[in-house]
Amino acid sequence: MLNPVNLLRQLGSRMVEGIWRLGYATRFFGAVLLNSGAALRRYPLTLREIYFSGVLSLIIIMVSGLFVGLVLGLQGYEILQRYGSAEQLGTMVALSLLRELGPVVAALLFASRAGSAITAEIGLMKATEQLKAMDMMAVDPVARVVVPRFWGGVIAMPILATLFSAMGIFGGWLIGVVAIGVDDGSFWSQMQASVEFGHDVWNGLVKSFVFGAAVALIAVFEGYDSEPTAEGVSRAITRTVVTSALAILALDFVLTSFMFRGTS
Repeated sequence: MLNPVNLLRQLGSRMVEGIWRLGYATRFFGAVLLNSGAALRRYPLTLREIYFSGVLSLIIIMVSGLFVGLVLGLQGYEILQRYGSAEQLGTMVALSLLRELGPVVAALLFASRAGSAITAEIGLMKATEQLKAMDMMAVDPVARVVVPRFWGGVIAMPILATLFSAMGIFGGWLIGVVAIGVDDGSFWSQMQASVEFGHDVWNGLVKSFVFGAAVALIAVFEGYDSEPTAEGVSRAITRTVVTSALAILALDFVLTSFMFRGTS
């Protein structure tokens, strides 16, 4: 039989720990911003992290984008042809990718590939006491290790989301025009007439930038705050992926509600 007192004690302990971690994460984010200027002046570090987070994620991003576009083309054509609007296939594929699927799915893939790797790297540096060694040598580990990885993720994410959407549109064109036989001119002209840079493309870029900042912050924080053991690093990687996924979906709802409100 559960003891109500112990249950309340555990609940209170979890709430206190959650509030403490939230406050610590806020202070950590402030430290990252304060050290950003000095770290960005050493741009080779940031460029290396852009390569690690962005270039090494290109394969999974582009292949996933292609297959998402293929599926969108198949599903969209089946629905649109019922209403005699198959020529609108390009519009449906482009708007679906630019507004929602491109930023969201690319961010989820980015969190699972680059975010988990960043957490593992920083966590292992903490477990092997490399961060303590930097501190003893008067080298700030936040400025040297954390900030370049944070900004590398922030900069790489919008580029990856753009490539994901581009490959998705290409996949929709392949399945719609080449395989099914939708008119090529209608596919592109209807897309160009419906997609607005200031609304559709720009909103997708804003989303991808926010998602990149959220995933990068979660990844570096979990790695920096992980327990210096193999099990602690493993739990930190799991928290990074789960928390990033939840944060992406929650932020997507908030951003979408504001964007739709701004157009109403």
